[in-house]
Amino acid sequence: MYQVKQETLSLTTRDGIRLDADVYRPDSTESFPILLMRQPYGRRIASTVVYSHPIWYASHGYIVVIQDVRGRGTSQGNFDLFTNEIKDGFETINWISQLPGSTGMVGMYGFSYQGMTQLYAASSQPKALKTVCPSMVAYDLYHDWGYENGAFCLQTNLGWAIQLAAETARLKGDSNAFHKLYEASRNLPLSDPIFAYPNLMKEVAFNSFYHDWINHSYPDDYWSNLSPKKFIDKLDLPMLHIGGWFDPYLRGNLNLYNAMKSHSNYPQNLIIGPWGHIPWGSKLGSQNYTKSACSFIDQYQIDWFDHFLKGKEIDYLYSQPVSLFEMGTNKWKYSQNWTNKEEKNYYIFSQGLGNIKEDDGQLINTIPDNNINDIIVHDPWRPVPSLGGHASIPSGSFERSQLDNRFDILTYTSEKLTEDLLIKGTPFMEIYCTADTVSFDISIILSEVKPDGKVYNFSQGYYRIECEQLPIKIPLQPTCIKITQGNCLRISISGACFPAYALNTGTGKLPYEERLIDAKVITIKVWSQLDQISKIILPIN
Repeated sequence: MYQVKQETLSLTTRDGIRLDADVYRPDSTESFPILLMRQPYGRRIASTVVYSHPIWYASHGYIVVIQDVRGRGTSQGNFDLFTNEIKDGFETINWISQLPGSTGMVGMYGFSYQGMTQLYAASSQPKALKTVCPSMVAYDLYHDWGYENGAFCLQTNLGWAIQLAAETARLKGDSNAFHKLYEASRNLPLSDPIFAYPNLMKEVAFNSFYHDWINHSYPDDYWSNLSPKKFIDKLDLPMLHIGGWFDPYLRGNLNLYNAMKSHSNYPQNLIIGPWGHIPWGSKLGSQNYTKSACSFIDQYQIDWFDHFLKGKEIDYLYSQPVSLFEMGTNKWKYSQNWTNKEEKNYYIFSQGLGNIKEDDGQLINTIPDNNINDIIVHDPWRPVPSLGGHASIPSGSFERSQLDNRFDILTYTSEKLTEDLLIKGTPFMEIYCTADTVSFDISIILSEVKPDGKVYNFSQGYYRIECEQLPIKIPLQPTCIKITQGNCLRISISGACFPAYALNTGTGKLPYEERLIDAKVITIKVWSQLDQISKIILPIN
């Protein structure tokens, strides 16, 4: 381990903008590879909410550069979400590769926005960049980040927009705007006339990306022009992909991983733990996944960089390229591939009281031989609240038996399992449903029911329905969990999951014009009959 010294250095870009960075380097006359993180939250934070401090990385024989992106921290310029990260990333890599005492070889790490900056920089293919470690990112910005199956991800997007807008206000010295935004961050403004478009965002956050995101409610050129998917089709680098079972951007991680895996000549390693966006530890929601779930990402990244930037032989990087935390057993499982091809179907069955009697709605192994019709009513005055999962804050698995008692939630529960069931991959719900409005939403929660009656969610999906093409196939959050013998499976179906997703008013209006006063009571019918069979499709091992 090396002693570490620190300095602050600046790059002046070709268009005359100064970008500031903290540089941590071993106190040695040797030459070292460089690790770069580019982020918008003030470089002193350096993503220490999930990673070890840069000093730790530098002590392992690396020059670590933590840079404020344009318009953030002490860097000059105007911050414009993702817009400048390709050219600024390219210039930064060329600059740091020539720092005194460097070998000229660069790797990048970081999560969320810092993960995105890796992809943008890599897309310009700077020669010095040898590997990246993108964690919790989007591949397609619309589908993987802003919206989920057409539904606006309200809680995460609004919370993030308020955070970034508050930092903009702080940097400008606008105390009034900062304190309004700070207060809103502690109690999200969800009761304005247009609930998905709070007045606060128009009053003090007028430069926020939020306006674009909520106004572009369908995939269009705005989204495609910003999405890494557009830029990295010809990119080929070794990548370490890191995600969490309860992270809102896991589908982005997996879409990126699958895209790279399909064409890359280099290793594409994948790690998914029982983590939300923050933290990466042993406990999340109401679950304790034991010490085995504690993050090992820092040491793994050092091994990764040692191999690709220093040429060290580290066999497990090749023998165990896929590392998945198996919930239920609370053990890490290692394999060569992520996907499973086997499936198991469970079919919904009831006597029409799936929202009334807990023992009426059933999940059964065989196709039901008679028709079922269940009806729920979504009342916008008292929408079904979000609880955990990947799209809520806080995220994770929570005990939801009391929530499932609501009469606006359909529940279908299996018999006790006679053998262990390992679910690994992306579950899908094929559902036949209709409503009495031009638009409605369907929320699907997949849970485990314990022998004592407690119910814990582990995967969910959400879908905005505007044009019924039956059946509706709803992808749920990818997962890896072993449901042990004696426990049951449950599907919970409702017309809302608020505030994780913006309410559907039933008017067919866009999120930026949906007024609560216009919201309609929505009657939703779910059925299964003969050749129209509603079912959950589970990827199994």
